[in-house]
Amino acid sequence: MGLSQFSSRGRTGRGLAVVFCLWGLISMCCAARLSASRQKLEVQKHLNRLNKPAVKSIESPDGDIIDCVHMSHQPAFDHPFLKDHKIQMRPSYHPEGLFDENKVAANPIERSSPVKQLWHQNGKCPEGTIPVRRTKEEDVLRASSIKRYGRKKRRTAPQPRSADPDLINQSGHQHAIAYVQGDKYYGAKATINVWEPKIQQPNEFSLSQLWILGGSFGEDLNSIEAGWQVSPDLYGDNNTRLFTYWTSDAYQATGCYNLLCSGFIQINSEIAMGASISPVSAFRNSQYDISILVWKDPTEGHWWMQFGNDYVLGYWPSFLFSYLAESASMIEWGGEVVNSQPGGQHTSTQMGSGHFPEEGFGKSSYFRNVQVVDSSNNLKAPKGIGTFTEQSNCYDVQLGRNGDWGQFFYYGGPGRNANCA
Repeated sequence: MGLSQFSSRGRTGRGLAVVFCLWGLISMCCAARLSASRQKLEVQKHLNRLNKPAVKSIESPDGDIIDCVHMSHQPAFDHPFLKDHKIQMRPSYHPEGLFDENKVAANPIERSSPVKQLWHQNGKCPEGTIPVRRTKEEDVLRASSIKRYGRKKRRTAPQPRSADPDLINQSGHQHAIAYVQGDKYYGAKATINVWEPKIQQPNEFSLSQLWILGGSFGEDLNSIEAGWQVSPDLYGDNNTRLFTYWTSDAYQATGCYNLLCSGFIQINSEIAMGASISPVSAFRNSQYDISILVWKDPTEGHWWMQFGNDYVLGYWPSFLFSYLAESASMIEWGGEVVNSQPGGQHTSTQMGSGHFPEEGFGKSSYFRNVQVVDSSNNLKAPKGIGTFTEQSNCYDVQLGRNGDWGQFFYYGGPGRNANCA
């Protein structure tokens, strides 16, 4: 066999290798395009499920679109158990002993003001509709998956009695809370100081809320949550926003934030879940707060939510829950952050105002007029209130009590500092 034949065969082999290589690259490229196309289609289907036809749309100064959706077309009614549900337009009963929020504080330096939502500047929704923050494609794409969009990671309710706090630290969530347990509870209330804490990483958040809990902290935890949060991952910005959350299986497959799944039934046309609240408090300056009440209707059994004095927002139907269908066994109030330990260090994401409790009013964030609803549907000061924090050098909590604020506490902190690495 001549040298030229060897050379010819070598060239043919190399040529075939190049062809196969190119074919492989084209196949990979086509597969990637197909995958991207499928994902885009899935995202669009999900957006169509969430974004219901609007009677009217309002552009908020912060870039949000608020869609005014007919009450009977809201996401809740995608739930198979709610197909023939008759909307309850008002609770059968309010709890007795609602604290008068308009009472003037005896100490003028401890006066604060209520807040509104930013989108109100540009319009309002007609009666018979509810305001729904429109979900955008980029919102869904920021989530780890379409399925996980609008959901918390597991193990995010603080477990004060845990013998091993490291179990909670492993989840990357840290808390500074006040809590009560050991009785049957039918609701909770608090007035929460509103700030705009700094978030270090986009996948972290900082929130201040109340938790209404039933069941164990294993697989079957029931939780109803409401408050304010800053979550770049969920909303795409650093604005402080009103939020709610619910789960009936410890954050696994049920529940979501706001109206991002079927569950919560909204009846109010003025307040949008997930919308920015404004103004927020400033250090040594004006202080702003929001009042939140969640209680169980003694007649229908649904869990209702009220924002401020004037806005009954809607309800979570009792069938969504197992333990909470009867009552709650624990109530918690306070702050939560995600600590992703960037660079192997504790996050500098702030909780509350970013200042420790001992700094007091105008500097540290607070919860005031903290109350529970008892079996007689009465609002009362909580008995035997305790506190819990995983690392008090990072975020802390301090209880107090007086005539104007009833049961209160200051909480929060800066995260990473000389004593919190």
